[in-house]
Amino acid sequence: MKRFLILLSLAFLSTSSVFADNLKSKIMPLKDRAEIQNRLFKDRVSTVLPKIMERTGIDMWIIIAREYNEDPVIRTMLPSTWLNARRRTILVIYNPGNGKNLETYAIARYDVGEVFKRMWDPEKEPDQYLALSKLIKELNPKKIGINQSEYFAQADGLTATEYNLFKSSLTRAQFRRVVSAEKLAIGWLETRSGLEMEYYPAICNIAHQIIREGFSSNVISPGKTTTDDVVWWYRERIIELGLTTWFHPTVDLQRSDNAEFNFLSAFSKSKESNVIQRGDLLHVDFGITYLGLNTDTQQHAYVLKVEESDAPAELQNALTVGNQLQDILTEQFVIGRTGNEILLDALNNAKSVGIKPQIYTHPIGYYGHGSGPTIGMWDKQQGVPINGDYPLYKNTAYSIELNAKVYIKSWEKEVAIMLEEDAFFDGEKCEYMDPRQTKLILIK
Repeated sequence: MKRFLILLSLAFLSTSSVFADNLKSKIMPLKDRAEIQNRLFKDRVSTVLPKIMERTGIDMWIIIAREYNEDPVIRTMLPSTWLNARRRTILVIYNPGNGKNLETYAIARYDVGEVFKRMWDPEKEPDQYLALSKLIKELNPKKIGINQSEYFAQADGLTATEYNLFKSSLTRAQFRRVVSAEKLAIGWLETRSGLEMEYYPAICNIAHQIIREGFSSNVISPGKTTTDDVVWWYRERIIELGLTTWFHPTVDLQRSDNAEFNFLSAFSKSKESNVIQRGDLLHVDFGITYLGLNTDTQQHAYVLKVEESDAPAELQNALTVGNQLQDILTEQFVIGRTGNEILLDALNNAKSVGIKPQIYTHPIGYYGHGSGPTIGMWDKQQGVPINGDYPLYKNTAYSIELNAKVYIKSWEKEVAIMLEEDAFFDGEKCEYMDPRQTKLILIK
């Protein structure tokens, strides 16, 4: 018997090892990743940024940050080997117009990567801000954009101290040209390049594979494993693969009992009450960061009872209803429509076919909760002021996040099918970057 258990254990380790090795082989070494990230950025500066500057009418964009207090935009522009800004880093992007290439400068002691060339000699001009003012005078821009925004956090990276120093260094004529770069910052952050889209689907696929690996009998032993155990397995697995995440995963469950599902209490139950049992419907909220891009995924798994070979038809049908809600939402994606318009029409259409919907979809890319149109929040189903009024542009990515409540007759209660899949809108259609979940993951 002992020998049998040892052989069984070795077989388990072998299967797990193959699963792990196949996934790990898809993850590039850090040096290769750094080279790709730098290439992606250089490409974006020449293909994405000129169009956004033309669209917003800003011909000079100034981005200022200090080490460990980085502007959210500057984080997306630093070389991959710069983990932070250095001292005070000032980046200047100037569009000379007439189809000419952008001019990119660094008011810093050295070049900032291969894109931003040093334009400050402290020996000749000790004052960094006066050096900036002289460059502004030389280039003579019509509009100078700075990162200030009341409503979009990622476009509000200029600190009060830096703003005051910046303002005091300008002439009155120069300061009259200063405007908020809110729409420019949002456009930069939300727009995905063609080159990025050659990599993004594979990143989503890696996230999907990790989810399936965690939702398996390799990780979950019914009656023993808790939802919290699975959460920490995901965290450890991310580190083991050499990846990072932008949020702590969530694993929760619904089952045939008297408890009604509640979004808030689902994440705060005691560990003991969340022991995974056969017949449970599991849910995960999970994301990774890779090559500077983020994923955000929610999927469901069913823990088979001993006598079962498939999930109950009612539960699979509930997932299908969730898929139907996804389709109803993405059909509303049209250039120029606001997040609120998309939200309200999708909700109305879903209700008209008998679905009980909630929609809370957000942009994704450089940041998990990215910049762009907010399409609902779980507690704001009538629309989101300001952020929900932002329009939809092409070449943008979204986490299609929502839930549909479906009555399960055999359980005598509703379950919430909570789904989230990353999709890309090319201006004509919104498609998932990696195939979405349409069948429940089965755990034996």
